[in-house]
Amino acid sequence: MLNIWYRITDWFNDLSERYKLVRNFNKSAKETFIEGIVPVLLEAKITVGDSRFRHTFSKFLAGGFRVKAMSGRELSKNEMIEIGEVILSNELLVRQLISLGWDTLEVHASMGNNGLKWELKRFANIGRMLTCGK
Repeated sequence: MLNIWYRITDWFNDLSERYKLVRNFNKSAKETFIEGIVPVLLEAKITVGDSRFRHTFSKFLAGGFRVKAMSGRELSKNEMIEIGEVILSNELLVRQLISLGWDTLEVHASMGNNGLKWELKRFANIGRMLTCGK
């Protein structure tokens, strides 16, 4: 019986960490937009994701990490790719997203129905050879 309660408590801790990451992402995105560092306001939220990208840690019906660019216009495919590459090039962030149960990165514009998605585990270098520093 104790094992069940541990799992429930663990699930709520994971959920709390996921919402904390989304809040921190949105706060940082807002600050960089206000300061003029980036040209568009980005906003993250949790979505269903793509079931084809599921992995061991994926959260059921909540595996998508969607970034919406509030540009006031439809974004080009190249602009969405650029936003995705900024996130995917940060291996630490990608590993954190995976460990918290996300499996899909989605990038969308605030206008239009087009968006792109990536399988996060392809960008985490999981399973690479560990070497000793000499």
